[in-house]
Amino acid sequence: MQAVLLTGGEIDNMAGLLTMRERQAFSLWATRQVLTMLDDNPIFEALDRDLVQRCPLPLDRSVAIAGPEGELGIRVLAFPVPGKVPLYLEKQAGGDLAGSAEGSIGLEISAGGKTIHYVPGCASLTPGIRTRINRSDLLFFDGTLWNDDEMIAAGTGQKTGRRMGHMSISGPEGSIALLGDLEIGRKIFIHVNNSNPVLLAHSPQRAELNRAGWDIAADGMEIDL
Repeated sequence: MQAVLLTGGEIDNMAGLLTMRERQAFSLWATRQVLTMLDDNPIFEALDRDLVQRCPLPLDRSVAIAGPEGELGIRVLAFPVPGKVPLYLEKQAGGDLAGSAEGSIGLEISAGGKTIHYVPGCASLTPGIRTRINRSDLLFFDGTLWNDDEMIAAGTGQKTGRRMGHMSISGPEGSIALLGDLEIGRKIFIHVNNSNPVLLAHSPQRAELNRAGWDIAADGMEIDL
């Protein structure tokens, strides 16, 4: 492994870094805001700074990603995505949970003449995001919930998807509907919550998703572009 890129400051984004502390050299890329979050928490000093270079990832500017052995042959452009402040910072947000432009991002990854878009969390689909991901060769997109209130209905939580900063897959304001007219080579949902019925291979929700041209990410999945 040569590099790690973070798309936000939520615990889900950053906790995995602590499993990579065995004096392994790699470069760590994130927005300046997220790097500051790491700097402010001394537990992340477990990543030896002599081995792990922290690299700022600017918004809306393509950069060549490099690791300890040099450039990796890919370029990444980070772009802001509507989201929310991390759960552990909500009390400090003063009621405004939307967060900042650097707090939640998507990635446009280019290599070998192909372009991948990676958007693991998205509270709403803006015209700018639609324009950016149109004609993508591969899109990984937020698939957290099928319905906005599914966790409440199932008794597994008290928050809606909107409250957590995620748009739903289904419905007229869902990602299937709002992305259906775009020209995208392959579409795969990621960050799927365990309450989401699309995880059941023979569910009607999975069938609807597949008919719309979407797949679900799975461990060990290999994609050939």
